[in-house]
Amino acid sequence: MRILIIGEGGRESALAAKLQNDSRVTKMFFANGNATTDVIGKNVHLSEIKELRDFAIKEKVDLTIVGPEAPLVAGLKDEFKKHDLKVFGPTQKVASLEGSKAFSKKFMQTYDIKTAKAVVFDSYNEAKAYVQTQEFPLVVKASGLAGGKGVVICDTLEEAEATIHDFMIRRIYGDAGIRLVIEEYLEGFEASIIAFSNGEKLFPCIAAKDYKKAGNGDTGPNTGGMGSVAPSPEFTPEHYADFEKNILQPTVAGLKGEGFSFKGIIFFGLMVTKNGAYLLEYNMRFGDPETQVLMALMENNLLDVINDCMEGKDIELKFKDEKAVCLVMCSGGYPRNIETGFEIVGEDKMKHSKLLYAGAVRKGDKVVSNGGRVLNIVATGATYDDARKKVYEDASHVHFDYGFYREDIGKF
Repeated sequence: MRILIIGEGGRESALAAKLQNDSRVTKMFFANGNATTDVIGKNVHLSEIKELRDFAIKEKVDLTIVGPEAPLVAGLKDEFKKHDLKVFGPTQKVASLEGSKAFSKKFMQTYDIKTAKAVVFDSYNEAKAYVQTQEFPLVVKASGLAGGKGVVICDTLEEAEATIHDFMIRRIYGDAGIRLVIEEYLEGFEASIIAFSNGEKLFPCIAAKDYKKAGNGDTGPNTGGMGSVAPSPEFTPEHYADFEKNILQPTVAGLKGEGFSFKGIIFFGLMVTKNGAYLLEYNMRFGDPETQVLMALMENNLLDVINDCMEGKDIELKFKDEKAVCLVMCSGGYPRNIETGFEIVGEDKMKHSKLLYAGAVRKGDKVVSNGGRVLNIVATGATYDDARKKVYEDASHVHFDYGFYREDIGKF
């Protein structure tokens, strides 16, 4: 098989590493890829959907796997389908469950999926008037895609009004913030569950824990993810039963009710409170950095799982009885004004972990940083502490100017 993977982060590196030793895979292409995928296959610099379509036709690509959300929301699957090109991912309409928080919130409310109470606003004045009547904290979300950064927990009225102004008037995330979802604040812990879809049923992976904040102890601004562990240490069988009854099963019913059949991934972002699990959001693709720890533990052949889903077959997911930890190393200034272009050294000194590049490219015989989240260090162990020690020992050897990482991933 000839496979095209779209994306350039650590998630795509993890998928590529999982697929690279499958004898059926004769060639892998990556748009646009990174310093890891450059070694596994061939990086191609393409971004427009029509460019990707023409490339897939020319290179006789048998399967396209989409990592990030933007191409799916822009309709890549729909365009590829016109030319009988197989894509593991949803159509543009179904991808709206991620692309529009307003759309997904209405979906949740329609199908009685357990979620926070929320109101959608298109008017700046109405949104501002609404928060003046609410108790705090509350959550303000940009409805559109904002790179995982368009969610602000507001502790005061002043903060809420400033956030609404930033999103709707200043448009700090462009058109993503011209429609808002304002919802009640839920206190608890977050968990991520990625599920495979075969068009009829959903098959969940083990729960993972993602660390969103830039600083130790969950301080600082939200990011795309500073690290992850699997299985989630806090997510119990009782939590899973609650998730299955009040979120998973109603979602399956909702997908059928809307005619949203698709072969791909649906990601459940959960908040688990004293009253059980609530759905915060859907993502319609593999999570990052959750995919990195899930691929490290998955016993199944990934290509078999995807092929079975594409053919509408049931699957049985199996994971090692171990713990996995992923540490994300970032460019100075991330997630705001990042500094890039610095050589990364020390990979040869790593002994216990796997290094997956993300925002990094090869220039001659050097690897240099070119993004916010630069690389991932992933390890497994019998305990979280075992895996954590491996990751941090190896992280001490890897360096690039102004790079930083959290020191508490896996400490919970």
